[in-house]
Amino acid sequence: MKAIQILFLIVLIIPFAEIYLLLQVGSFLGAFPTIILVVFTAVLGSWLLKQQGFATFRRFQENLAQGQIPAYEIIEGPIILLGGVLLLTPGFITDVLGLACLITPLRKKIAQYIIENRIIQQSSSAFQATKKADTNVLEGEFKKDD
Repeated sequence: MKAIQILFLIVLIIPFAEIYLLLQVGSFLGAFPTIILVVFTAVLGSWLLKQQGFATFRRFQENLAQGQIPAYEIIEGPIILLGGVLLLTPGFITDVLGLACLITPLRKKIAQYIIENRIIQQSSSAFQATKKADTNVLEGEFKKDD
């Protein structure tokens, strides 16, 4: 399967799973406690997003001041953002995934996996290969005469 098809399936399946899980938790705990729990995870997510984001940005600046490349911080930034968005999204599945992105040891493992496996470099080199293979494009400039 292509990545777009997998992403489409995830976007299609997750909301149904979230609704099912919310209904199950709501039938077990009751409607009001379930709503309180969902709001609590959103508040926790925004607090963790702020705390972890500032800490990562501070490490980013410290590495730059020392003349080091802030590789982990560059990778951790989007992971933190994704975790915050997932925690702000109502539902328990997205909350677990978002929490995994905002817990520092887990986030460092994810960033280490991305850096070691060069996922970003592989995708950009694939883009360059498709860009070079397109021979039907003529590049040029134009100038409008009045």
